[in-house]
Amino acid sequence: MNSNPRQIKLLDVVRAHGSASVEQLADKLDVTLQTVRRDVQRLSEAGLLTRFHGGVRMPSSTIENIAHRQRESLNAEGKARIARAVARRIPNDCSLILNIGTTTEAIAKALLNHKGLRVITNNLNVAAILCGNTDCEVIVAGGVVRARDRGIVGEAAVDFMRQFRVDIAVIGISGIEPDGSLRDFDYREVKVAQTIIEHAREVWLAADSSKFNRPAMVELARLSQIDRLFTDMPPPEPFPALLEEADVSCEVAHS
Repeated sequence: MNSNPRQIKLLDVVRAHGSASVEQLADKLDVTLQTVRRDVQRLSEAGLLTRFHGGVRMPSSTIENIAHRQRESLNAEGKARIARAVARRIPNDCSLILNIGTTTEAIAKALLNHKGLRVITNNLNVAAILCGNTDCEVIVAGGVVRARDRGIVGEAAVDFMRQFRVDIAVIGISGIEPDGSLRDFDYREVKVAQTIIEHAREVWLAADSSKFNRPAMVELARLSQIDRLFTDMPPPEPFPALLEEADVSCEVAHS
């Protein structure tokens, strides 16, 4: 499914409160109970919500991400807008790293017409996509391949990334918490991402609106380590002040 803005807001409400009744959601979204029930049905079928008698809750925890297939469907249109915005800012003839995530995979698709790119990645999905651009050189990290999303993690991937210093690192993230921390679920993936950040002249974060206020177990970085944030909706409180304090340029992708 491709979640619409109302469904994204519904997910944000549930995420903020942990759980919510159908009546609370209808009141928050200013829609009918029938509309909420229809949205809840679709979102639960996609694995994005778990229903209980009279309400819903988030299915994921701070220790485990939702499945790759479900993440692909979550706000796919918003991720496509982010991807186009990032691609517009990436010049031809530059070097970059794309890490693990469905948003970075969308960015790879948006780069298929770029010229002279040298792309390093620990994401086999990104590599497969960009191999379709004959004017792009793709370099793939070694390491352990996670079957669930084809991400490459582990010490071998960390050592591989240490060889390079690229113009731009474009990273995805599982959650941005109100204390300004960027978080993820797999400490092995985090180790690779931290090395990527250290070996890039500029670091761009691509995160759709579902990532704000989303908890995850492992701290990857702080907002102060990011140069640009690309997202699909204006960040909620308290993030505008945090971004300004960290001197992070924020671009909201509208098209």
